[in-house]
Amino acid sequence: MFYRPEDGHGLPHNPFNAIVTPRPIGWISSRGADGGNNLAPYSFFNAVAYEPPQVMFASTSAKADRDGTKDSVANIEETGVFCVNVVSYALRDAMNASSAPLPKDINEFEHAGLEMADCETISCGRVAAAPAALECKLTQIVTLPGAANKVVFGEVVGVHLDDSCLNDGSFDVTRFQPLARLGYRDYSVVRDLFSLTRPDE
Repeated sequence: MFYRPEDGHGLPHNPFNAIVTPRPIGWISSRGADGGNNLAPYSFFNAVAYEPPQVMFASTSAKADRDGTKDSVANIEETGVFCVNVVSYALRDAMNASSAPLPKDINEFEHAGLEMADCETISCGRVAAAPAALECKLTQIVTLPGAANKVVFGEVVGVHLDDSCLNDGSFDVTRFQPLARLGYRDYSVVRDLFSLTRPDE
């Protein structure tokens, strides 16, 4: 099968998200200039640089009460900071609850039954139960083709790690089992690892 996206795929569901998998989930917490807190998961998310450490996430839809974007992007535009919370398997239901299209004045931490902790280097909340969290300062927002496609880039200026996930000096993902986004309504969880040695090592 071959198709051009502009012509449509002819399938019952769009296969694009199922092709580009698995994808890490950026559970983005942000705070608006008015002090309101927001928490939302984004599956177009990844780390993009080591030095300095940098991450990105993309927002691809809009809310009627946010003038062409979503709460996360609007808050970050106002304050210049955000936090990426890592989603463990244990937090899957809370993450899903926080994805609800709620009005901008509703706190998703409360809606999802999550405890919020303060960040150390930025004025923003974070998920207290997350196995790791990355405090970020906005570097740029890039507008992509499409009605509401924006990519947010941030420099990581603070890192939280759950000490129980440290194993002999390494951050052991099998201790919290990170969630990954697949296509459609599907997710996966990381439980098994294997290693490969690079040819130049």
